[in-house]
Amino acid sequence: MKDDGLTLLELIISIAIVGIIVLIIGGAMQLGFRSVESGEKKIEALERMRSSLMVIDSQVQSEIPLMYDDEGERKYYFVGDRGFLQFATNYSIWGMGQGYSIASYTVETEENGKQVLYATENTVGIETTRTVRLFDAFDSIYFEFFYKEPTEEEGMWVEEWTDEFNFPEKIKLHLVEGMNDFSMLIPLRAQGSLAQTSGGSFGTPLTPTQ
Repeated sequence: MKDDGLTLLELIISIAIVGIIVLIIGGAMQLGFRSVESGEKKIEALERMRSSLMVIDSQVQSEIPLMYDDEGERKYYFVGDRGFLQFATNYSIWGMGQGYSIASYTVETEENGKQVLYATENTVGIETTRTVRLFDAFDSIYFEFFYKEPTEEEGMWVEEWTDEFNFPEKIKLHLVEGMNDFSMLIPLRAQGSLAQTSGGSFGTPLTPTQ
C-alpha cells in the first residue's frame, strides 16, 4: 500500500519553501513601508519649502519704505547683501496685531558646510523678537538685487545693495543644491526714491546681526 504521508525530506523542503516565501513577502513589505515613509518625508519637505517661499514672497512684496531716526539722522531699514536682507513690512509671519514689522533673513553656514536661512521679525516699538528656520541643508543660499540707473535701459544683478536713495526693482533668492540652482524672483512694490516714498513714520532701530 502506498504511503500518502510526507517524508521528513519533503517536510523540510516544504518548510524551507514557505520560509523563503515569507522572507520575500516580508522584504517587499519592508521596502514598501520605506518607500511610503520616504515619499511622506519628500512631500513634507516640499510643503515646508512651498510655505517658506510663500512667506518670503509675501513679506518682500509687502515691503514698505519705512525710515527711523538714529540720533537725528534719518536712516532706512532696507539693507541687503549676499547673505543678509532686512526691510520693513506690513506682513507678519506670526500674524501679530497691527503695526509694521522689521523682517530680516540671515544665511548661516553649519559645521557640515551646508547653509541655512533664518527669518527674524519684530514689531516696531516692541522689543520681542521671533526667529524661525526657513531653509536648511543647501550647498549655497544667497540674495541678488536688480540695479538699474534711471537713464539706463538695461540693469544688472548685484550681490550688495549700496544705493542709499532707491529701492531695487526686484530681489532674487538662490537655493543651490549640487548642480541645481533654484532661484525665486520677487518684484518689490515699493520702488523709486527713498526720499520721496518715505513718510514721517519712525521706528525703533534694529541692529542687523550677520
